[in-house]
Amino acid sequence: MTSQTEFIPFPSRRSVVHSTNGMVACTQPLAASCGLKILASGGNAADAAVAVAAGMNMAEPCSTGIGGDMFCLYYDAKTKKVSALNGSGRSGAKCTLKTIRGDLKLEDGQSGEIPMTSVHSVTVPGAPAGWADTVAIFGSGKLSLEEILAPAAEMGERGFPVSELTAHFWASGENKLRKASSNFSEMLKEDPSVGDGFRAPKAGELFKNPNLARTFKTLGKEGKKGFYTGRIANEFVKVVQDLGGHLELEDLVHHMELGTERVDPISLTFNDEVEVWEHPPNGQGIVALMALGILEELERSGKIPKFADMKHNSTEYLHAIVEALHISFADATWWVTDSNEVDVPTKQLISREYLAERAKLFDPKKASHIQHHGSPAHNHSDTVYFAVSDRDGNAVSFINSNYGGFGMAAIPHGCGFTLQNRGANFSLDESHPNVLAPRKRPYHTIIPALVTNKYDGSLHSIYGVMGGFMQPQGHVQVLLNQLAFKHNPQKALDAPRFCIGAGMPDAGEVTGQIVYLEDGIEEKVVDELRSMGHNVELVRGIKRSLFGRGQLIRSRMEGEQVVYSAGSDLRGDGGAFPAW
Repeated sequence: MTSQTEFIPFPSRRSVVHSTNGMVACTQPLAASCGLKILASGGNAADAAVAVAAGMNMAEPCSTGIGGDMFCLYYDAKTKKVSALNGSGRSGAKCTLKTIRGDLKLEDGQSGEIPMTSVHSVTVPGAPAGWADTVAIFGSGKLSLEEILAPAAEMGERGFPVSELTAHFWASGENKLRKASSNFSEMLKEDPSVGDGFRAPKAGELFKNPNLARTFKTLGKEGKKGFYTGRIANEFVKVVQDLGGHLELEDLVHHMELGTERVDPISLTFNDEVEVWEHPPNGQGIVALMALGILEELERSGKIPKFADMKHNSTEYLHAIVEALHISFADATWWVTDSNEVDVPTKQLISREYLAERAKLFDPKKASHIQHHGSPAHNHSDTVYFAVSDRDGNAVSFINSNYGGFGMAAIPHGCGFTLQNRGANFSLDESHPNVLAPRKRPYHTIIPALVTNKYDGSLHSIYGVMGGFMQPQGHVQVLLNQLAFKHNPQKALDAPRFCIGAGMPDAGEVTGQIVYLEDGIEEKVVDELRSMGHNVELVRGIKRSLFGRGQLIRSRMEGEQVVYSAGSDLRGDGGAFPAW
């Protein structure tokens, strides 16, 4: 059933998909069908988004799950207001820096990090509360959480055919599942012909996950307490503590009682045309806003030509964006942390004054290799992403993640999901703002984006590009594809991209100086960037997954009727699907 050999170069073309009754764009068609069922049943975009999140967990557990975290941006068509929910979890109350450094055998003064496979990378899952709170806060009120999660639960009980790229990444993570906990067989396919009788499912094969279906049903019937107390919580804590971790039941209850945090989204007006919305820290969405602001300063000062006058993916174009992102990441790796625990100068970081100062670091002739952060206070100044809209003009930009593939990959007995490893992003340097501390949120890579039109606040688009530290880089590139080069939604996603660093910590140095260019960028450009001092590598074949998998829904009004136009990344299994 697999066609992987032919599929590796991503040769298929896709057309823009149009609809007036709503849209779902994601990497799994079966997950999209969960959302479409909810829209057809009278649910709104928020209801459908949670149904898609559960469907994605079922169909693509090697990227996302209920054991991970979520963030969303919600656009209310009636009020034209953009709202945000931060559904990221925290470290445990006993996860002190001294304790974790001791467990990792780090001496005083010795540098180190939390390994992606360590139980100490596990944080409290924010997704279950996030799903419940998304429905409670933004939902239509017409459907219960139990009804919204039912399509995904049914998938798990009846079985579903595994999609192509998912099968590839599932197989890649099989050994990680086996090593993480004794419950690995819950997320492998039974096969008497292999060693211990279990293996990763292949493309097109049916896979059943009744334990995850049971978890969904418990959350649906009992709400948040069904996950953060009782059977699921006990099994969660047991598998963590059996592996030497320090999370306790009280940590789960603490998150349940706090609930998902409603935060004020941050934004930047770009080219006096659109307002780009992102989550504030502890999310890294600020990187995209800073890079856009620096690029605007470079264009305004004449250091680079106007984007409309540059050739797409030309040397001067890529050099400018790469440098702007280098500068932005230098700040983010220092300043992005839990703003409830540390005073993060968010407004100053995206102020025109500060960005103009940082833009002075740009050299149009050569790579600058910026690695030091600025100080705005002194200047006074793999994840899954999906997009859902409904017939009334409401839209949700939603992202959910385990962090690295299956996450830490341990499975609570009888629950059918893996634990995330988001805590690997904590610093173990006591002087760093993002240093590990009890009940603190780490630097978070997952970021949804939303764009409104400056002139009237109407919805322009919802979009995102999943893939660790690739995400803000993808946000900048896809937005410029639309605005500067007038690409339609599908073309904006299809265009070759670049990625600074490895994208994910288990693939290399995430904020390193290597600039990975996707196959399709001209060889001449590759050579010219190298001559400017950039350390460039060209990426081909299935390794192009490094550049993320994006989804994009554009919105416009034709008279009184909203019209959606959507694209879905050809680097993923899914597509854009219109509601009926």
